[in-house]
Amino acid sequence: MSTIEYYYAGYSAYAYLGHAELMRIAKAAGREIDHRPFDLRKLVEATGAPAFGNRSQAHTDYFFGREIIRWAEYRNIPVLSHTPTYHHHDITLSNCMLIAGLVQGLNIDRLSHEMLRAHWVEDFDLDKADDLTTIGERAGIDPAPLLETAASEEVRKIYARNTEEAITRHLFGSPTYFIDDDMFYGQDHLEMMAHTLGV
Repeated sequence: MSTIEYYYAGYSAYAYLGHAELMRIAKAAGREIDHRPFDLRKLVEATGAPAFGNRSQAHTDYFFGREIIRWAEYRNIPVLSHTPTYHHHDITLSNCMLIAGLVQGLNIDRLSHEMLRAHWVEDFDLDKADDLTTIGERAGIDPAPLLETAASEEVRKIYARNTEEAITRHLFGSPTYFIDDDMFYGQDHLEMMAHTLGV
């Protein structure tokens, strides 16, 4: 089956905003989602863009405030009225938990959605094992093996490879989707992607 390559970080606001629509498009197009969790912070550094914490207040207020609220209203999904409390915590464990699910042969569509939702709706800390355990349970997946495998060398190598691919394929951020090597950056391009796929 053809795929949609899905590069994202498990804490990304815009990945959350587009996730349900991505799932709808993939199903309608008969394509599987090829999840590629990566280190968004390393990508930002590699592109030469200012780190998120170093951007102007006006930039933050618009792109990580008003735009998020606007798109949540458009997509008819809930979202916090502020940046999650723990948004600046380490993102390695959560991304690697997603990869661990892939290594174990699981479909992580629901897990990734619940991770994004819990962070952006319920203010979960994605660097906290207890919160990730709850996320896994809600997604109907036993979280213990995933959290254990997340620290493995195999998973960390995949995470590093995904991040390197994001850099070498000239991604701008999260989420980024590829249809047959054609890049669509940002959840605001999902409608264009749907048009390309004829769905």
